[in-house]
Amino acid sequence: MEQYRSYFKGKRVVLMGLGLLGRGAGDARFVAECGAEVVVTDLKSEEQLQTSVEALRRFPNITFHLGGHQLEDFNNKDLIIKAAGVPQDSVYIAEAKKNHVPVRMSADLFAELSGLPVVGVTGTRGKSTTAYMIEHILKQAGKKVLLGGNVRGVSTLSLLPEVSPETIAVLELDSWQLQGFGEAKTSPHVAVFTTFYPDHLNYYKNNLREYFADKAQIFLNQNEDDTLVLGEQVVPFIKQYSYHNKIKAHTAVVGAQALPKNIKLEIPGEHNRYNAALAAEAVRALGLDDEVIKAALETFEAVPGRLQLVKEIRGVKIYNDNNSTTPEATLAALSALSAGESDKKIILIFGGSEKNLDMQALLDGIPKVCKKTLLLGGAGTERIKNNLPDVKVYDSIAPAVADAFDASEPGDVLLFSPAFASFGMFKNEYERGDQFMAAVEQLK
Repeated sequence: MEQYRSYFKGKRVVLMGLGLLGRGAGDARFVAECGAEVVVTDLKSEEQLQTSVEALRRFPNITFHLGGHQLEDFNNKDLIIKAAGVPQDSVYIAEAKKNHVPVRMSADLFAELSGLPVVGVTGTRGKSTTAYMIEHILKQAGKKVLLGGNVRGVSTLSLLPEVSPETIAVLELDSWQLQGFGEAKTSPHVAVFTTFYPDHLNYYKNNLREYFADKAQIFLNQNEDDTLVLGEQVVPFIKQYSYHNKIKAHTAVVGAQALPKNIKLEIPGEHNRYNAALAAEAVRALGLDDEVIKAALETFEAVPGRLQLVKEIRGVKIYNDNNSTTPEATLAALSALSAGESDKKIILIFGGSEKNLDMQALLDGIPKVCKKTLLLGGAGTERIKNNLPDVKVYDSIAPAVADAFDASEPGDVLLFSPAFASFGMFKNEYERGDQFMAAVEQLK
């Protein structure tokens, strides 16, 4: 399983997009350790990327070109590894392709070099929980599993030394990582497509068809021996965008009702029964039986930042739903935690930076189930704040959490579910989630 070393050894590699989440730094470190000459380039400055840069300083075969990209870095090289979110019309990627330099991404390169059976999970909502559920079920069944892709702090390439013939890879894949699968003309052996909602409209320039086209790469290169698990919510879009004739794999369409009623989940919400049904169908394709699946699902705990019950203080349950960055996700959280319109128990903290999403359904839903609402500042918040009279806007998270808790009574639910992106007030959504958790720790 060491062939990956020879793949990278002596190659001139450009890592495009270092970031602060640990994935880019981990990829750069791994490729350098394999003997490649690595150029790390990012639009952000060295000062902005300090923690990631410091982690790589000790490597003499890593060069940094930060504060902007240089066109010459994208020719006369052997490989470009690009990060998520690089614009589709990037002149630098165009330069690489003009010069016949391969452009790859960490997840699809891992899939190729590992040679493992891959379970890939995508979707606007539910992909993280479903991927973690699949990993949990497989582990409970005694399987060796590697979880990578869109996972905080995990460099997918650096998982390669852990690969053995018995390993199954589970990859959470966002639309950008699936661009890489499309470029490589490959798809996971078992593909799960959970949901499709408007998102990333800034990146896709309000073109939902383009967004769906990237998501569809999860199944477009499957064959008849592969499996596609489609959430029932996705099916109309398969037809709308004319992909129904492009599916070759064995296909199962699944909704929440497919999960047997005798399976009792620890995590709340109909949307989580939907996620669990998808996960169950995916592992059935790998040969697991229903008894093992039931036992595993009933011990599954919430993924951090995804309707995670953090603690209960003085009878108030506090939930961290930080990773809900769309109105549909926050509506799902409200639905999961509400006792009905006649008994408003939820105190909601939400708001943030703009993603140009339609907020009307969320704005209509909030007064029906929330007794109090607090907003975090940002461009998105500015757009909708006048729809919520007498709501205070906060420029940091700790006082919002303190005021929300002060307004609570025993039996209430304090829910942090932003519905917007994090940029502006925070470096990224993970910093936002960490600050929320730190603020909760200060509550007495």
